Amino acid sequence: MAGSTPFRKRRSRQPEPTTGPAADASGGPAGAGDDASVERGRKAPLAALVGRGARTVQQGGRGARAALTAVADRIIANAPRIPVRDLATLRVQFPGLGPEELADKLVAGAVYGTSTVGAGIGAAAMLPVPPAMPAELAAEIIGVAAVEFKLIAELHEVYGVPAAGTVRQRAVAYLGAWADERGIDVTSPLTVNAALGGQLRRELRQQVLKRTFRNLPNLAPFMIGATVGAVMNRRDTKRLAEKVRKDLRKRQVPWDAQGPGQDTV
Repeated sequence: MAGSTPFRKRRSRQPEPTTGPAADASGGPAGAGDDASVERGRKAPLAALVGRGARTVQQGGRGARAALTAVADRIIANAPRIPVRDLATLRVQFPGLGPEELADKLVAGAVYGTSTVGAGIGAAAMLPVPPAMPAELAAEIIGVAAVEFKLIAELHEVYGVPAAGTVRQRAVAYLGAWADERGIDVTSPLTVNAALGGQLRRELRQQVLKRTFRNLPNLAPFMIGATVGAVMNRRDTKRLAEKVRKDLRKRQVPWDAQGPGQDTV
């Protein structure tokens, strides 16, 4: 039939049978290059993910350190502005009390103050996922630090071993006592420049970090955090006061043996 292809020619156009796997352009068996490219394709995203993860961790570490430093700097800036009553003022406000009874009154007031701060921050965290959790924690730590700083300074007044120096020097000394959770040693004064230059800031960052982990349950939703915050702050302030008072009792100076009072911080 005209225009048609003979049967023999149609059969000759079929591909020749092969005796083994076909070679690719690189000379290897077919599919070898594909497997290598697939393997490279798997490794490349994995390496990229690992790199991004490492960068994220590193950036997160820098961010956490910056946050701790910011809170510590705020505590340092606030300390000289916190009004601290000297012994004469305390004895007028609490007449007829001895040193231990007066110290008990100061601790009770501070415990009430820090528990109120904890309850307030916990009440603010009512959403299941509060959007301002870091800000709330920072505000609580700064508020509690102010109350406990005042307590420590006034306990030093009550036990007759107040810090010496200028307002700022004394504030630095009491901040060190708060960070170390102990009474200051007036025989080993620390210069303001040395304290603010490194050691005190490191100690404050460590204390802030410790308080941050302890205060995380305060952010529980549905008012649970308010109760937890009040209880935990009350417990922590009592424990701090006991440590400081234990140190101060060893160095206590009787009231009748003290000289003229110093200016308040």
